[in-house]
Amino acid sequence: MASRPRFLPYLAFTVTAGIWGSTFLVIRISNEAMPPVWAASMRLLLAGCILSAVLLVSRQPFPKGEAFKAAVAYGACTMGINFSLLYWGETRLPSGLAAVLYATSPISAALLARAFGLEQLTPRKLIAAVLAVIGVAVIFWHEMQTGLPAWPILAVLGAAIFGVLGAILLKRGPKQSAIGSNAIGAFVGAPLAFLASTAFGEAHAIPSTAAQIMPLLYLTIAGSVGAFVIFAWLLGRWQTSSVAFLGAVVPVIAVILGAVVKQEHLSGWSLIGGVIVLVATLTAILGEKNGH
Repeated sequence: MASRPRFLPYLAFTVTAGIWGSTFLVIRISNEAMPPVWAASMRLLLAGCILSAVLLVSRQPFPKGEAFKAAVAYGACTMGINFSLLYWGETRLPSGLAAVLYATSPISAALLARAFGLEQLTPRKLIAAVLAVIGVAVIFWHEMQTGLPAWPILAVLGAAIFGVLGAILLKRGPKQSAIGSNAIGAFVGAPLAFLASTAFGEAHAIPSTAAQIMPLLYLTIAGSVGAFVIFAWLLGRWQTSSVAFLGAVVPVIAVILGAVVKQEHLSGWSLIGGVIVLVATLTAILGEKNGH
């Protein structure tokens, strides 16, 4: 069989980083046209339908038994709780700042993986965790000085933690189709997001305008389906440590897009805190050994 062009993994990395970097901005735009958590539940429902259709067409089986349980836990944490917190947090935070806070995910992953006995916590990762806490503290302190409530920042940080927790719970289960686990996960996450939306007192009107439909379609097709499939393909061809650089590249793209499209600019102290967070992320990633 002929070998694939060597540039394809680099193209996949670039496309994935671009899509995920843009989703923070598009979520911010979507929040201006639709209630945030209602939009998240709609996105998950559509993604579940699309991924299920892919499974049926390709004749891949849905997860069963322990794999199904792992997919349910993954969907509850990584999609239901994660999306609800992230969408709500971005109603008050610039998209670039939200992406920087979310970049703490690799640090959360190292700590939670150690707590679940999946990985060792190396001195490098411990230093990275301390740096990340310092960076977040700088951002937190400055934003509090400007009068911003703590809840949006805590919501995005919580989203990052639950996103990682779901991935770890999925990894602890049996190996399964990535498309299948995400199809189940989306269907589990959608009603959880809907319940959160109801608790927030949001209206549940069906999207009808271009300002509502276009962000929803982009986030569903590009964010929840397209980027995921490309990411899964890339994981099979590159070392995990190389793919993990997405955690440092995505917030940079998000900050640039936020500044260009929405004229968002991080203040001096928030920028300093963001740089510390990115340095912490790189510190953890660069010390990562190849794994599964």
